[in-house]
Amino acid sequence: MKLPPLEEGRLIQRYKRFLADVEFPSGVETVHCPNPGAMTGLKDPGLRVWCSVSENPKRKLKKTLELVEVEGGLVGIHTGRPNTIVHEALEKGTIAELSGWSQIRREFNWRPGTRFDFCLNRDTETMGMLLEVKNVHLLRPDGPNPGAAEFPDSVTARGTKHLRHLAESIEEGWQAGMLFVVQRTDVDRFTTAADIDSVYAQELLRVRKLGVQIHAWVCRLSLDEIKLERPLPIDLD
Repeated sequence: MKLPPLEEGRLIQRYKRFLADVEFPSGVETVHCPNPGAMTGLKDPGLRVWCSVSENPKRKLKKTLELVEVEGGLVGIHTGRPNTIVHEALEKGTIAELSGWSQIRREFNWRPGTRFDFCLNRDTETMGMLLEVKNVHLLRPDGPNPGAAEFPDSVTARGTKHLRHLAESIEEGWQAGMLFVVQRTDVDRFTTAADIDSVYAQELLRVRKLGVQIHAWVCRLSLDEIKLERPLPIDLD
């Protein structure tokens, strides 16, 4: 996924979940922070950040936080980007386990009140695969899983609901999968942050046993582009 032109700045503070103050060469501005999570380790004052700039005259906040630089490199914090990253990867057949589908539909309404990020079909099939995508950016060097990319970074009742619905879809004849998109490279495996959300961690284990496929991929990040690069080992036990 090609990124729009970015402006570099220094983070002053992130607050009210979706706001951040950033110091640019032109001065301090409040920018949109497209991440509802805790952003542990990614919101420290003074961190170097990059923001995209909107040309929409109706937007109150013209800039959006995209990347944060930490000791291990760049980290993508925009939770809206992974779906585009995954869509491009699906079209190119990057993920072997998710290749071979002739139809890729985004924002698929499975049933009233439940929507999945992707529905993958073959021309001859009524039911194919339902795929949910999650952005991963949590790494806690001094936490319970050093070196691991962890999800979630805050309690996610919505995420747990998605897992339950994926399991229910299998009972109807669908295939189902979870794809964790890790927007940082300084990790060696993927696991759940059970100390943050034990319910989600237990539910992911449960639905995997029921047949929900679990995938985790690391992204290659630059100031110009983000794309899936390699699969990560998954450690849920």
